[in-house]
Amino acid sequence: MSANNYYEQISRVLGAIHEREGKKIEQAGEMLASAIAAGKRVYLFGSGHSVIPVMDVFPRYGSFVGFFPLYDPRLMWHNVVGPGGARELLWLERREGYIQNFLQSFALEKGDCMIVFSHGGLNAAPIEAALYAKERGLKVITVSSLANAAVAKATHSSGKKLSDVADIALDNCVAPEDSQVDIGRIEKVAAGSTMAAVFVAMSLVAETGARLVKKGFQPNTFVSPNVEGTSKDHNFRVFDEFTKRLFERPPAC
Repeated sequence: MSANNYYEQISRVLGAIHEREGKKIEQAGEMLASAIAAGKRVYLFGSGHSVIPVMDVFPRYGSFVGFFPLYDPRLMWHNVVGPGGARELLWLERREGYIQNFLQSFALEKGDCMIVFSHGGLNAAPIEAALYAKERGLKVITVSSLANAAVAKATHSSGKKLSDVADIALDNCVAPEDSQVDIGRIEKVAAGSTMAAVFVAMSLVAETGARLVKKGFQPNTFVSPNVEGTSKDHNFRVFDEFTKRLFERPPAC
C-alpha cells in the first residue's frame, strides 16, 4: 500500500533529523532563546511551499511571542495560474535583487535572528534573505536539504547556496528529489520536505520555549481555547504583546 510506503519513508526522514540534527537543534534553541530573552526578535522566512513552516510557527497554538513571521503574498501562491499563481511565484523567487525590496520594510537589528526555510536552498529569495540578515548582524539559521547542497551547482551569482550563509545549517534530511514514493514511473510522488520542515520548526519552538523558562523568562504562549483554565481574553493579550513588540523594542526581562 503506497500510503504505508509514505509513512515508512517519512518516518525515516523524521528519525534521521532527530538522530543527526539533535545537537544543532539544541544549539539553535539556545541562540533563539537568548535573543528573545534579550528583547530581540526571531524572524522567519520562506517562499513557495517553504512558507508553510513559517505560518505554522506563529500565530499558532503552542507557540509564543518572540517569533516574527515574514509574509510576502507575492512569494506565497494562492492560485494555480494567473495572479497569485505558482508559475509566477516560481519565476519571482528566482529573480535576484527582489527580496531586499521586501525586507527593507522591517526593522532588522543586530542581535535578532533569522530562520530561513528552503528545501533546495538554491533560489535567490531565501539566499538573499539570509544574506540581507547577515549583513545587518543577525544570526542566521537555515533549514534545507544538505544532500541537495552537496550535489547541486549554485545558481545564485554570489556562488553561495543557502546553507553556506548560515550560522547553523539544519538538514531536513530529505533527498534532493523531495518526493518519497515510487509508483512505477520515472518520478516519485508525495513530497517529504514540508513534513520535515514543520518537524524542525516545532522542534525549535519546543527547545526555545524550554530554554526560555530555564532562563527565568516566561513566554507569552498562544493557547488553544480547549485548554481548561485558560481565560477567554488570554490570546487577545498575546496579540497585544506581539503588536507592542512589533512597534517597539522592549527591555530585556
